[in-house]
Amino acid sequence: MKLSVIIVNYNVKYFLEQCLLSVQKASKDMLTEVFVVDNNSVDGSVELVKEKFPNVILIENKENIGFSRANNQAINQANGEYILLLNPDTVVEEDTFEKCVQFMDERPDAGGLGVKMMDGNGNFLPESKRGLPTPSVAFYKVFGLSALFSESKKFGQYHLGYLDKNEIHEVDILSGAFMLIRKKTLDEIGLLDEKFFMYGEDIDLSYRITQAGYKNYYFPHTRIIHYKGESTKKSSINYVFVFYRAMVIFAEKHFSEKNARLFSLLINFAVYLRASLAVFSRFTKTAFLPLLDFSVLITGIFILKNIYHQQTGIVYDDWLVSIAFPIYALVWVFVIFLSGGYDKPTNLWNTIRGILLGTAVILVGYALLPEGYRFSRALILLGMSWLLITSVISRLFLHFSGWKYFKMGKKVSSRFAIVGEENEINRISDLLKQGITQPEFIAQVSPENPSGNENSNYIAHLGQLKEVVGIFKIDEVIFCSKNLQAQSIISQMSLLENPEIEFKIAPPESMFIIGSKSINVAGDVYSMMDVNAITKAANRRNKRMLDIGLSLIFLPFYPVLFAFVKKPLVFFAHIFAVFFGIKTWVGYADAPKNEQLPKIKTSILNPIDIQAQNHESNLADKLNLAYAKNYSVWNDLKIIRSGFKNLGRS
Repeated sequence: MKLSVIIVNYNVKYFLEQCLLSVQKASKDMLTEVFVVDNNSVDGSVELVKEKFPNVILIENKENIGFSRANNQAINQANGEYILLLNPDTVVEEDTFEKCVQFMDERPDAGGLGVKMMDGNGNFLPESKRGLPTPSVAFYKVFGLSALFSESKKFGQYHLGYLDKNEIHEVDILSGAFMLIRKKTLDEIGLLDEKFFMYGEDIDLSYRITQAGYKNYYFPHTRIIHYKGESTKKSSINYVFVFYRAMVIFAEKHFSEKNARLFSLLINFAVYLRASLAVFSRFTKTAFLPLLDFSVLITGIFILKNIYHQQTGIVYDDWLVSIAFPIYALVWVFVIFLSGGYDKPTNLWNTIRGILLGTAVILVGYALLPEGYRFSRALILLGMSWLLITSVISRLFLHFSGWKYFKMGKKVSSRFAIVGEENEINRISDLLKQGITQPEFIAQVSPENPSGNENSNYIAHLGQLKEVVGIFKIDEVIFCSKNLQAQSIISQMSLLENPEIEFKIAPPESMFIIGSKSINVAGDVYSMMDVNAITKAANRRNKRMLDIGLSLIFLPFYPVLFAFVKKPLVFFAHIFAVFFGIKTWVGYADAPKNEQLPKIKTSILNPIDIQAQNHESNLADKLNLAYAKNYSVWNDLKIIRSGFKNLGRS
């Protein structure tokens, strides 16, 4: 056995499918065994491997035992001369294995090898080659010097930016996303250190390879796509702590006590700095606009009050104003929130609607107040006008300032180029047309020169893709992997070099398309059967508000309603369960078998309650899909009206 490929998987089913398809193609002319070690995934990964890849050696763990331990399980069973540790969110070229093994065969001093990695937009990933993270290198990294002077031999050691990315080099550290190791080297230095649960194990293993007298090589003559960060969201605070804790373990293991203490000090500083920045960034994105509206509104109302006083001579009690104005401001901000005025992308109409509805709520509440607590409807209307003007100006300013998070408008259609044979293009086109974002234009591109076939719908061939993207203003390019080699796909992604273009890959016989959403966020899964309507921010909020509102209605009217509901005591318990967010009034029928459906709370009623006839399980699956894809509050209300007597269902 020449090569053993080991893939540790955890809840990235559709990435795993694409990875295994590429591994199959790359293994065609080499005696290869493939292991998938699944760390107790719940997304159907195990079933996928059993059904579509029966020749893969599957190890099913009943818990998440971590990356190092899972790899070691497979290494202990592997028979290959070489061991390849491969991430599931990768795509390898057809000749990757052949080129890498040949290089290792020619260099007996090579203990490990890494390759040139590209992200989902075709951009080079600098972690393809790395230096040893000594205290000085960590210092340059933490304080941003490595980013500012990436090509400096002194400051750019973390990613070895001074080394040509297109040339072979000896390096200190290999990436765990693709790590080819000679089996006899592992027999000599030992397996992965299981003290590293996730992260750091590749640094430790790379370092031990060099300490044993072998060399690690960066080999750029083959490439892989690495959808960086899909298995673990690297923007999360938890990632920051886990990653840097792994660095501390490495330092304590390999550095002197003095250097380990210094390294630990730097790492702890980096942890709290990154965590603080993450919290601040999240706060800015979610709370900035509401706080801006609130503060501008409060300031404006007090200014308007003084102007109004000068014009009319009316004097208001300070204590009344100091209580009423903040309450008014909170009501306006809350109703804007309910109207979707703070959703992304920013929608001016939602904001204006929220202001008008908030004004109505305040005026109704004002009319119900005792005479002694009323002071001026005019100030309420002036406050509304002030808020309308300032909110429009602030959002326009943020939009034109280039702050992407506060961009206005919503894309309702995209222009696609699909590269593949006609059968695959038609299949993908049908999926696109079933999604929420409707295709405005689809350019059909042949994977090779169509040789003048007059009956063809192709407008160009692969070699003309760059011209197609420019002429037809394409937003997204979809490659059909059934008809294209991974090498061609990666080459085209690199050739286009357009950050505005989204690249996706459509595996054969799959309803899912793998791609990157933006240059900064790589590794998203896209289903063209868009079933995520139910998880959109506005719909989640509306569904929760409906649950709370109905619970507040059902509770006082329970003495009347219980006569119309089966199992009234269970119904009474459901009111509190829904109110406190444990359950929802309407959700999926039975236990959804379709793993692509977004997760929602356990429900009392479901779409079947609107059906008069008996149902079979396949009908439930179809209704669940339609419910998620076309979610609306009105659909929930229809289901509740039809299934009202079942609100006490256990």
